[in-house]
Amino acid sequence: MAVNFPSIDPAQLHPVAGVTLGWAEANIRKPNRKDVLVISVEEGATVAGVFTSNRFCAAPVTVCREHLARVREGGSGIRALVVNTGNANAGTGEPGLAVARETCAELARLAGIAPEQVLPFSTGVILEPLPIDRLKAGLPQALANRGPAHWYDAAQAIMTTDTLPKAASRQVTIDGHTVTLSGISKGAGMIKPNMATMLGFLAFDAAVAQPVLDALVKHAADRSFNCITIDGDTSTNDSFILIATGKSSLPAITSTESPAYAALRDAVTEMAQTLAQLIVRDGEGATKFITVQVEQGANVGECRQVAYAIGHSPLVKTAFYASDPNLGRILAAIGYAGIADLDVGKVEVYLDDVLVARAGGRNPDYREEDGQRVMKKSEIAVRVRLGRGDAQATIWTCDLSHDYVSINADYRS
Repeated sequence: MAVNFPSIDPAQLHPVAGVTLGWAEANIRKPNRKDVLVISVEEGATVAGVFTSNRFCAAPVTVCREHLARVREGGSGIRALVVNTGNANAGTGEPGLAVARETCAELARLAGIAPEQVLPFSTGVILEPLPIDRLKAGLPQALANRGPAHWYDAAQAIMTTDTLPKAASRQVTIDGHTVTLSGISKGAGMIKPNMATMLGFLAFDAAVAQPVLDALVKHAADRSFNCITIDGDTSTNDSFILIATGKSSLPAITSTESPAYAALRDAVTEMAQTLAQLIVRDGEGATKFITVQVEQGANVGECRQVAYAIGHSPLVKTAFYASDPNLGRILAAIGYAGIADLDVGKVEVYLDDVLVARAGGRNPDYREEDGQRVMKKSEIAVRVRLGRGDAQATIWTCDLSHDYVSINADYRS
């Protein structure tokens, strides 16, 4: 059951000039579901991405990195993305790499482009061979289905254990020019920062130079997809891609120092945060959406250490599921987060507006009924003040329920 998941109207997802999307039902793992997506990008666009830090990264992640490296070295630009669900093509060794490259070659043949102009993505079960013949057989249908307004269908086509498609869109004005942004994401489990199993694709019609887009995708990911956690597991396939088509009338952005870049950066980051938070709201078995904000740190890194310790803790998460204000679990997580010189006497912990702990222990004015009132809510904020400086960081997480265990116990069945 998704937590306060917003209603998404497909008609409100704006087409982005220079991008078309098409899908197919290829029976990769299960019949009668969209499981192959092709995103075509017109010539002249720039594309950038960030990927999982998992050393057992999937074959398509390796191929994506190779193809994007060729672009940065002066090769032809990316013209197409292909995504399959149901099978991660991870833990598949050299045969998996060959399959990922064969996928690129087949789509390139059908679309009249070069294989290195294709980025492949997979999501699903790890350690199983990808049925390449089924994927290839679905590509003509996906190409035939392409259209500029198919963002909602595209969101459906990349789902695995997601219960709802995740998409967002908006238009912003930069220097008097309208810029359109639309994006999709998927993920519900194996979500942990760096990257969080998730995929994210966000396109906009501004023109952005390749080095600037490379900086932008890292900036946005670091403040969105790298700030969510559901279960503390970093997947093998995580990828976040930005596509800048250059079809807007806004002059090309060639520097990260320009006001136009700052405006676009903020719009992209906000969109990425929306897409990332949709993943948490649809977390496997989630019943509560939790914001963890850590303030007054010596630096952002230690603020994130504390936030992740809270957000990853099974004991904290199960307490939230039970609506049990067993808030000593939060103190314990702060204490083991790894800040060796933390002065616990300066730490304050809030649950929404309720001051729970200060001066090294329970706030004398804290009442159990106040904690119970907050814990029963479907959206909860945990705020920690470290008393060490001016840095802060925010992450988003969810509770851990019986359904999470059931979903993952039955995932391959």
